[in-house]
Amino acid sequence: MASRFTRRRVIGALAVVLVLGGLAAAYAMRAGRPAPAGGPGMAPDKAAPVALQFAPGDLAYVQSKPLSRWLPVSGTLQPMRQAVVKAKVAGDVREIKVREGETVQAGQMLARIDTTDLDSKLIDRTGALESARAQLALADKTRTMNVRLLNDKFISQNAFDSAESSYSVAQGNVKSMEAQVQLARNALKDAVATAPLTGIVSKRHVQPGEKVAIEAPLVTVVDLKDLEVQALVPAIDVPELRIGMPVEFAVDGFGERRFTGRVDRINPSTEPGTRALIVYVSLPNSSDAALKSGMFATGRIALAASTPAPTLPATAVRTEAGQSFVWVIDKGKLSRRIVALGRRDDANGIVELRTPLPADLPVLGARFDNLKDGAPALVKAPTSSQNATSAPAGSAS
Repeated sequence: MASRFTRRRVIGALAVVLVLGGLAAAYAMRAGRPAPAGGPGMAPDKAAPVALQFAPGDLAYVQSKPLSRWLPVSGTLQPMRQAVVKAKVAGDVREIKVREGETVQAGQMLARIDTTDLDSKLIDRTGALESARAQLALADKTRTMNVRLLNDKFISQNAFDSAESSYSVAQGNVKSMEAQVQLARNALKDAVATAPLTGIVSKRHVQPGEKVAIEAPLVTVVDLKDLEVQALVPAIDVPELRIGMPVEFAVDGFGERRFTGRVDRINPSTEPGTRALIVYVSLPNSSDAALKSGMFATGRIALAASTPAPTLPATAVRTEAGQSFVWVIDKGKLSRRIVALGRRDDANGIVELRTPLPADLPVLGARFDNLKDGAPALVKAPTSSQNATSAPAGSAS
């Protein structure tokens, strides 16, 4: 009994020692922790947000600048000189000497129409002319004889006048027949169609063996040395245009290559149903004749610069859901400002600002992501190297 009672006391004492040791360790750990902000018994505060820092090169300011103005123009390239060669006589096409894409010289034969009927007509007219000349010779002899008889009083004046009239009629018949012969010869000449200008065959309208009527198109020839763009321009912009103003064109299919033309003519009246006039822009083809008829060209005409207006760099303006806005740093915080824009000057990378902003208000000129309205922001002080040279636009830290 004594030994059992002693064992129980030893086990109980060990348990008490373990409990006291655990409590002492817990108290030591709690005593080693730092006291929470706000005093004991209060919940810890949330971490303060970190302010975004922007370099001076990231910022822009409203500046008053003149904007370059451009008048956009567009249209289809058309050759300034082209001709549709038409048949001047009716008949069967005997031969076509050219094909599409071939170069021809002025006066070169393009097509020939069968002349069998025209040859017969010329022979007929020539025979009629010879007959008329024979009648004129007879009438001339009769008239000469009647002159002597009239002088000798062997015929009356009326008889002489009749012979004189016959002679005049014979003269008229000869002239008429000569004209008919000339027409027949011209018809034979017109049976051969020739190129009216030096250029390239763009279309062959007929094939050998086809029957054509007078004025039927045979071949179209174009001269690609000089091209033209007919562009519609609003009448309100026409007063600022002048003959000879340069025009820079981009043509579909040529990438970044640019072509330079000039304003050649301005139509004096607006097009029906519109308030626009046609401006004719001449565009000399390059030495390699790269431009072709029918290509689409877009260009712009440089107008006089506008009066100075409040501007911002185009990179400072964002657009979202159809609204334009800028990020500004106002009283140490980011602020999202909705702005109204005017004209753009893509050549100088600026845009007109119609919403008033203070000239000393910093505007984020570079593009940043994940910005929040009201977030703390500050501008870094420029370093010595930044004072010497303008620092490139960086990103928020």
